[in-house]
Amino acid sequence: MPGIFAGSYFVAGSAVLILILTAALALLITRRYASSRQPQYAFWGVGLWLFAFGVLLEALFAMGVYDTAMAVAYFLSVALLVEFLAMGSVSMTKSRKAEYAYAVYSALAGVAVLYSLISSRLGDVIVNHVVFGVLPLSVVVSSSAATFPAAVILIALAVRSYIKRKSSKMLSIIAGVVVVSVAGTLYIAEFPAFLYYSEFIGILLLWLGFI
Repeated sequence: MPGIFAGSYFVAGSAVLILILTAALALLITRRYASSRQPQYAFWGVGLWLFAFGVLLEALFAMGVYDTAMAVAYFLSVALLVEFLAMGSVSMTKSRKAEYAYAVYSALAGVAVLYSLISSRLGDVIVNHVVFGVLPLSVVVSSSAATFPAAVILIALAVRSYIKRKSSKMLSIIAGVVVVSVAGTLYIAEFPAFLYYSEFIGILLLWLGFI
């Protein structure tokens, strides 16, 4: 889409704004963990810091700073952040078996994502200043194996928690987690701003849920 919404300044500016909001929320969740020592806050905090790292790379990509190592780091962080958010939710079940099973699965899935990224030729995946290039099949499959189960776990456990607590904040967290988890797929090359709209809305929903 031509015009200001496809420009590098708009994309980089949007990414910086989202980065500030995400880093602030990640810091808040990290402090909650420091004061409560509840494991879900540790996992959620790591997930949000990974999200902030990914957004930082998006800003650099928009400004023309790009290499293969950065692309590998970006796609790996996108996969891992969803896994850490899901692990935080799993830890709230207080089930050792569930925690161990998902920890093993997410670790194996993360290694598979890293291997597929390193062994594949990513090339230049930046289109209209955002990440949109065609990815190798191995990367798509491994990333899907990491993120789809995590997204299902996040939604299912969040809904269960809402049914138990009847908390409006939990509804906001559910919506925010869903949007943040799939933000990277909710845009098209002709309208790159949509990526940042979805990330911005997702982080605002999480803010409303956690504060």
